[in-house]
Amino acid sequence: MKDVIQGLEPQWLWEHFYQIAQIPRCSKHEEKVREYVIAVAERKGADYQVDDVGNIVVRKPASPGKENKPIVVLQSHLDMVCEKNKDVQHDFSKDPIQLERDGDWLTARGTTLGADNGIGVAAALAVLDSNRLSHGPLELLFTVDEETGLTGANGLGSDMLEGRLLLNLDSEEDGAIYIGCAGGRDTEFFLRLQTEKVPSGYQPVLIVLRGLQGGHSGLNIHEGRGNAIKLLARFLWNVAPGLHLRLAAIEGGNKHNAIPREADALVFLPGEQMGRLTEAAEKFQEIFRDELRLIDPGVKITVQHHGFQTPETVFTPSFQENLLNLLYALPHGVIHMSLAVPGLVETSTNLAVVKTEPDTLRILTSQRSSVESRLDEICEMMAAVGRLVQAEIRRGDGYPAWQPDPDSYLLKSAREVYKNLYGKDPEVKAVHAGLETGIIGDKYPGMDMISFGPTILGAHSPDERVQISTVQKFWDFLLALLDRLAA
Repeated sequence: MKDVIQGLEPQWLWEHFYQIAQIPRCSKHEEKVREYVIAVAERKGADYQVDDVGNIVVRKPASPGKENKPIVVLQSHLDMVCEKNKDVQHDFSKDPIQLERDGDWLTARGTTLGADNGIGVAAALAVLDSNRLSHGPLELLFTVDEETGLTGANGLGSDMLEGRLLLNLDSEEDGAIYIGCAGGRDTEFFLRLQTEKVPSGYQPVLIVLRGLQGGHSGLNIHEGRGNAIKLLARFLWNVAPGLHLRLAAIEGGNKHNAIPREADALVFLPGEQMGRLTEAAEKFQEIFRDELRLIDPGVKITVQHHGFQTPETVFTPSFQENLLNLLYALPHGVIHMSLAVPGLVETSTNLAVVKTEPDTLRILTSQRSSVESRLDEICEMMAAVGRLVQAEIRRGDGYPAWQPDPDSYLLKSAREVYKNLYGKDPEVKAVHAGLETGIIGDKYPGMDMISFGPTILGAHSPDERVQISTVQKFWDFLLALLDRLAA
């Protein structure tokens, strides 16, 4: 499998990326990849420090003659979103990512690739490994658990960093420099299950919704991609009354920051209604395909009669009605566009997860905004809908926005370097997603920060892929900027 990176440049970056692709590193399970970073640091004789939550800083001395230059922080996160297609056999706790190459793109076989943020980690390690670069003193910060709430950055020790120039290597668009990001918060709903015995003569079926792209709940939210939970809830809300359908369980999504690609509902209904259910599934499949034809044309609804465990209870009629009303009514998607940055999503919400647990029905949503008061508003809106069905509501602490500084010294330097390399100005942007820069900047006042990276598409889904040619550009720009900052 290593042949897939044969001949790719820069060699050391791709070598490190290959090695970390062999290492399990789902969020909250970064122990082995941290050991890999430490092994590289020890091989190079570099000092390192690990804080209480598992973040690690490796310190690389300056190139000769650059010892008195400003300390630069290179920041990336060790964890990856672990998503796979349901028909793929893959155990993220032990199996390596199966890398595949398709022309100018590197992807994975049926799973997330981990280029988010494995490319950033590999770049930092390649910088550590090289003895031929020109740079001042470096602090290489590798954080943990970024993908499930930025908890590594939230727990970052106050004594970990001395530098006040930070290069975040976790962006996903070639030619763009990011100088701001949204803040975010989660809102969870809990409904205590109310069940009764399956009515006599009712038969079980599994309604399966598949074929959606999914994607990042911040970066892709403006594209109108289908949300499997919303589509399935819409279907059930429409057909349940006429078919006397009784819901026994519903599942969809599994990450707060991913648009759900798949959802299932286990239902019971009278045997003579099976044909009508199949007809309704075909009808709504065509409706959804027509509505999503330009973004998610592969959506499909199937009715399965085998291959699942059959419960002995269904939701009571009143509980089922409240649940379907809640799922249908909860907003999803863009709420406000930015008035300050044309084309930028200001505020959004993602209906991320629905899960039937032994005694509880749990719904997880996530909200984002670059305006604090708007973030409060959309979270309050979510809570107001939940209160209509007496749901228990829990809100996460969230993370702060990173406010853009167009007069930043680091940004000015980066723009000059980019134009010297490529003969044109980079795009300067803010992103509708949570970056650790917001938290790090809050913990370390005065931190001057930018974020950049190669082109990565389909992050947080099995469609994730990185454009190989842009990785070389990303690397060249990083080295030139380090040289400029040490000039």
